[in-house]
Amino acid sequence: MSTPGRGLHGRVLDTLGPAITAGEYPPGSVLRTDELAQRFDVSRSVMREAVRVLESMYLVESRRRVGVTVRPKSEWNVYDPQVIRWRLAGADRPGQLRSLTVLRSAIEPVAAGLAARHATSEQCAELTECALGMVAHSRGHKLEGYLLHDVAFHRVILDASGNEMFARLGDVVAEVLTGRTQHDVMFEDPDPAAVTLHVQVAEAVRAGDAARAEELTRQITAGALRELDILAP
Repeated sequence: MSTPGRGLHGRVLDTLGPAITAGEYPPGSVLRTDELAQRFDVSRSVMREAVRVLESMYLVESRRRVGVTVRPKSEWNVYDPQVIRWRLAGADRPGQLRSLTVLRSAIEPVAAGLAARHATSEQCAELTECALGMVAHSRGHKLEGYLLHDVAFHRVILDASGNEMFARLGDVVAEVLTGRTQHDVMFEDPDPAAVTLHVQVAEAVRAGDAARAEELTRQITAGALRELDILAP
């Protein structure tokens, strides 16, 4: 359970973060903490804590005798899961989804090939379990259940690659998969071909077939891009 202080600064962030990422405060805009504290009816210490979080995401910077200045988008930590969540909730959702899906297309096939070389027996078993869970939830409008297994599947692929840089992208991939579901950028039931591909990737990783694992994952990400063309052009 959150502490009262954390709850208050979280409420501030839930308003300010989406507003900044949506461009309501253009780069260079100055936010006065005293004015914001009054607006949100919170103490200055709560406001400062919220600003520190925004600073950690490089959305703003604080300057003495100036105030809190909104940074250019080029300086934002666009890999921060919360920043991704805010941007997916805004008007630029199609662009954000496409950017993230192109990133997946570049990273995940390579990660799958590496996973076929480095995955442990436990990771192979987990991957198979996730794929079977996806199959079990692929019919009957069970998208939330499907999502849980889909996110877990891709986390295992990235972790099993043995590359710590790929592994750290697990939260990024989780956000784009979650965003597609929560913002209805998914068909009512997943594409059966995509579900089958996940099962085949699990089999290829278990068999140590790096080339096949990479190619199958490339087909998965290509399919995700095609879905965006239809659902979020």
